[in-house]
Amino acid sequence: MTSMSFTDAARTCLTSKFATFSGRARRAEYWWFSLLYTGAAAVIAGVSFAIEAPLLSVSLLPFVVPMLSVSVRRLHDTGKSGWHMLIALIPAIGPIVYLLGMTVDSTPGANQYGPSLQAADQPVG
Repeated sequence: MTSMSFTDAARTCLTSKFATFSGRARRAEYWWFSLLYTGAAAVIAGVSFAIEAPLLSVSLLPFVVPMLSVSVRRLHDTGKSGWHMLIALIPAIGPIVYLLGMTVDSTPGANQYGPSLQAADQPVG
């Protein structure tokens, strides 16, 4: 089974599937892009703090839509609607439940959101 690399995830989320809210995304795609998003936020926050300018909200705008779309596709991969993302809005426990939900393995086989991406990675025969 092949796994998506950091650069593959960044390229996929920032170009070909920038605003694609349909289909499925494997765990590797979601977590690698989350790492990129978090890293970008940390760097921008550090620069903002160093130069005493509020850059964070404006500088992260290009990452918001791809982060939302990969999150929705990841939920689809586990057989859930993208609306399950709203669970993160519940104070204290919501973000924990959301992140735990993102660690769940893919639904085997096709589901209502598309064919399994895991099956595509496995050799035939």
